[in-house]
Amino acid sequence: MLLGASDLANAQGRRGRGEERSQENQTERDQRQQERQNRRDEQQAQQQQRWEQRRQQQQQDNQQQQQRWEQRRQQQQQDNQARQQRWEQQRQQQQQDNQARQQRWEQQRQQQQRDSRDSQERQQRWEQQRQQQQQNRDWELRRQQQQQDAQRSRQWERDNNRNWENRRDNNNRNDNNWRNNRNWQFEQQQRAERYRQDWQRRQNYLYDRQRLLEQQRRLNQLRYQQRYLEQLRRDQLRLQQWRYNDYGPYNYRYRRGGSYYETNQYGAEMLQRAINDGYEEGFYAGQADREDGYRFSPEEAYAYRDASYGYDGYYVDLGDYQYYFREGFTRGYEDGYYSRSRYGRYSNGTYSILGTILEQILGLQLLN
Repeated sequence: MLLGASDLANAQGRRGRGEERSQENQTERDQRQQERQNRRDEQQAQQQQRWEQRRQQQQQDNQQQQQRWEQRRQQQQQDNQARQQRWEQQRQQQQQDNQARQQRWEQQRQQQQRDSRDSQERQQRWEQQRQQQQQNRDWELRRQQQQQDAQRSRQWERDNNRNWENRRDNNNRNDNNWRNNRNWQFEQQQRAERYRQDWQRRQNYLYDRQRLLEQQRRLNQLRYQQRYLEQLRRDQLRLQQWRYNDYGPYNYRYRRGGSYYETNQYGAEMLQRAINDGYEEGFYAGQADREDGYRFSPEEAYAYRDASYGYDGYYVDLGDYQYYFREGFTRGYEDGYYSRSRYGRYSNGTYSILGTILEQILGLQLLN
């Protein structure tokens, strides 16, 4: 019984200790599980905290990015508005400039039309005066011719009373002198008539040329052409008073195209003036084309086509005068277009060709 009681006690003791150890083990397992749970919770909390921090940082970055984008958008809008304002100002300024240019051009065109009408009216009046004066001159020439014929008839009757031999010699001598003078006078009148006919042809070209310059808006060349035309009109008024005068024999010769031609002192001086006047007119024409931004083209100028400014007296042929005028014109045009003084010089308000150049062109020589 004692042994049994002892075994029972031992058995109970062992069972009690086993339960105690089992409880301890369960407690340890619970603690370890709680620790693992705590660690997991702590890790989740840390992970949640890090995620929240990243989320907040991302929100801040997005806000900053949004702010920068909004600033750039506003800046772009301001720049676009500024560009639009500048463009609008430029457009308005350009419209104002175009309107101003259009108004100036319209005023100039109207002024040119008025000038053209005035020129046509003056030309018509001048043509009527010229025709009337031509009729008067023709009548005066016929009257003078009749008087000369009557004088010769009376002279012939008086001479019949003299010795027949003396009368024959005197008549032959007088007749030769009269014929020479008459032929020279008739030649000058023919030159005058050719000049008047050529003048009408040049007038027709003038009107076509004026319309072309208006279309091309070459205002400087148009103003120069009108100035040249006004000088021609003054020439015409002066030439209406022309009368034949004997300026002496042919005592000069000049060179043209490899050949020599003779003229008197008046004709020699007129050819020199042709070269000088041509140079000055060419200088102004070249300067006008340069200011208009037009190409180098002296042959298109009306003054070059006309080439009769300064022609008077009719003691050289018009073709010769025009030839030397154009020789001076082309050199003056080149100096005026390139703004230089290669062939001439400026003095006392006028442009004139150099003496050495004039001598090379004309080759004038005094005859014995």
